[in-house]
Amino acid sequence: MKDSWDHTYDVVIAGSGAAGFAAALTARLRGLRALIIEKTDRYGGSTTLSGGAIWVPTNFHLDAAGLGDTREKARAYLDATVGDRVPDALKDAYLTNGPRMVREFHDRTAVRFVYTPGYSDYFPERLGGYPQGRSVEPAVFDFTNLTAEQRRTMRRAGLPTYGLTITSYDFRYLNMVARTWAGRRTSVKVGLRAAKALATGAKPLSLGEALIARMRHSLASLGGDLWLSTALTGLIEENGRITGVRALRNGREVTIQATGGVILASGGFSHNQQLREKHLPAPTSTAWSSASEGQTGDALQLGIEAGAATDLLDKVWGAPSVCPPGERPFFLVADRGIPGMVIVNQAGERYANEAAPYHQFVDAMYAAHTPEASTVPSWLILDARAKSRYLFMGLFPGQPFPRKWLADGFIKKADSVADLARATGTPADRLAATLDRFNAFARAGRDEDHHRGDSVYDRYYGDPTLPNPNLAPLTKPPYYAIPVHPGDIGTKGGLVTDADARVLREDGTPIDGLYASGNASAAPMGETYPGPGATIGPAMTFSWAAVNRVAALG
Repeated sequence: MKDSWDHTYDVVIAGSGAAGFAAALTARLRGLRALIIEKTDRYGGSTTLSGGAIWVPTNFHLDAAGLGDTREKARAYLDATVGDRVPDALKDAYLTNGPRMVREFHDRTAVRFVYTPGYSDYFPERLGGYPQGRSVEPAVFDFTNLTAEQRRTMRRAGLPTYGLTITSYDFRYLNMVARTWAGRRTSVKVGLRAAKALATGAKPLSLGEALIARMRHSLASLGGDLWLSTALTGLIEENGRITGVRALRNGREVTIQATGGVILASGGFSHNQQLREKHLPAPTSTAWSSASEGQTGDALQLGIEAGAATDLLDKVWGAPSVCPPGERPFFLVADRGIPGMVIVNQAGERYANEAAPYHQFVDAMYAAHTPEASTVPSWLILDARAKSRYLFMGLFPGQPFPRKWLADGFIKKADSVADLARATGTPADRLAATLDRFNAFARAGRDEDHHRGDSVYDRYYGDPTLPNPNLAPLTKPPYYAIPVHPGDIGTKGGLVTDADARVLREDGTPIDGLYASGNASAAPMGETYPGPGATIGPAMTFSWAAVNRVAALG
């Protein structure tokens, strides 16, 4: 047995995203001493960079909205999407524990969500799918409720919102600010929110920033500890049980005892190029990832050394991304649903439904990738009409692209399709034929090749003033082409866990004292992505379940 420890807690958690905070909050609610260690100098992980939504079927917010969701419908949907790629026990545990987690955090912490009506499940036409959606997003939170130090050390998303606080629900309508009265009313609402904040000194946060700020505020109120710039360097095993960790803090290695358990919640390996090349489809690059820079696979490698089994290492939470030189990747979500836009490969051909869920679109990019018709990068092409009508890459309708993007050739601009083909290196005849065919589909209101606009999900970000909200011809020059890469918001593969988030060996037995959640674990959603927030929802739920087991064991 180890004779002495530098520090002792009941639960030690590696990682300060939603998974880590959920574990720490649950520990404090159970009366356990909790410590989060975070290797970077900012807390929040990839959660602060995200939309912050959670996809948790049958939670009480859905009941209050009259959605009529049931466990049976939710299980049917998981079977129709996730299938048998993960054990039934994980799906059942999620459906049982997810709503309980949402309820307890609502009742006992400052963590609050609101229903996002109409934000469809990603496959709403499948059995059990909900066109109205099961997603809830964080309620707006006043940043000034945190201390100055807590504000200074929180990771910030840096989204191009021009000082406005915009929720996911707001954005759906703001996207149509130049097209619909609902868009204009929403712009007034967002403007009034900004004016009120200016008058009162409030600093409202939304999306992932609001979720993490709420969690940080709650942890401080409950008395949990958070150490920044503290890197996990090792797991300590005694008599077949993980009893603590080694960490590098302020240049000195310390040992931290975890009398109840260690929870690995430090994300995946998006920013480890070596692991990407070993496990992920090629080509792949850390430069395309929207995950926080701390996700380098530390927990994965320590878990493997401890004897853990792994799964889904070849999968990512796909995010088609635009990567301006010297800037963070821009993750295309609504941008792929607007009319007057197509995405083509290097041969000038469409190969997928551009408005499909982002995870599915990245899968399609790799499936269609060949040396003769590379999809990496693909070209997103839009015309002047689309540019003037819709939000795109954070720019308001009609707002010009930054001059440097055009000057350095990152964005190609041309007055004809033939000139655009020359600028992008695509065959002019094929590109012209592709656009002619697409324009004919757009005029007819049906995409016969890839069925864009057929799904309720596609239409969520479309233009409701058009017969098919996702289709309009590209006929008005100038034309623009922007390179799109198969990015990610995190890797999906990690340590195999059970229904209580215990890390398992290859033979299915648990490693005593070791737990994992979030992207440090193999995704409970398997190879797919059922709905908005099916990353953070399971991360929080299985952290909650892990600590409940620790508490039950005393």
